[in-house]
Amino acid sequence: MSNTDTLPQLLTIDQLAERLGVSIRHIRRLIAERRVPYLKVGWFIRFDPADIAAWLDGARHPQRQGDDRTGVVFPTGRRR
Repeated sequence: MSNTDTLPQLLTIDQLAERLGVSIRHIRRLIAERRVPYLKVGWFIRFDPADIAAWLDGARHPQRQGDDRTGVVFPTGRRR
């Protein structure tokens, strides 16, 4: 068994953008602002899926108690 069997399958910018449902430009902006974990392999930028999953978990906002997410609540209490 070679050592490459334990290496993660790294994602490209295009693949990450597709998985997250955002534009390639947005991913490039996250990289430039150092807001997303990435690896540089030579000239190439790659993403470890485990690092991205941890990053997404850290960015998750907890649901407010009593918030059922069925509609927007306005200050008057109306729902739209």
